[in-house]
Amino acid sequence: MDVGTFESWLRDAAGVLHDNAAYLTELDSAIGDADHGANMDRGFQAVVALLDESSFESVDELMKKAGMTLVSKVGGASGPLYGTFFLRFGTALAGVSPITAAAVGEAFRAGVGGILQRGKAELGDKTMYDAWAPGLDAYDAAVAGGSEVGGALTAAAEAAAKGRDATVPLVAKKGRASYLGERSAGHQDPGATSTTLLLESAARTLA
Repeated sequence: MDVGTFESWLRDAAGVLHDNAAYLTELDSAIGDADHGANMDRGFQAVVALLDESSFESVDELMKKAGMTLVSKVGGASGPLYGTFFLRFGTALAGVSPITAAAVGEAFRAGVGGILQRGKAELGDKTMYDAWAPGLDAYDAAVAGGSEVGGALTAAAEAAAKGRDATVPLVAKKGRASYLGERSAGHQDPGATSTTLLLESAARTLA
């Protein structure tokens, strides 16, 4: 995997988030500020503009610049959280060659570690972490079983989707949704949904 591979991921993710912007905003309208889809779309379109205007010598340079773009362009909580994810993801791959399935897993864990440091969420809080946590575990299990990146990411995306679906009955304990208390139950978490879209995109493009 090289810079071009990861550029493909970012471009594919931007397209998927654009196509699902209205859906993500619909989910967010029930328990948040009704802006998650628009914010994610705007941020990733800015990343695409960055890719169109710039060239990058290394994967870590690319991913860190994408992360900084998201922090500066995306409003709400999702900008700093996803921006930090890509910043940490890129840092974890600095100087790594070749980029193996294990190295990609370590980069994902580093990125999610940044999300946790910023968001302080735990499993079951009805946040994006409810998709990330099972996704990471499934990825590591697949790699331990001999899978390459594509197979491991497919397993991660499938586990993340189950985690996303499992947020529906939960009562939110973090973010704007937590203000609703028991009324937040019965709604799918938008952050867990966008996380699943990102992992599905990664499974398509990083194989």
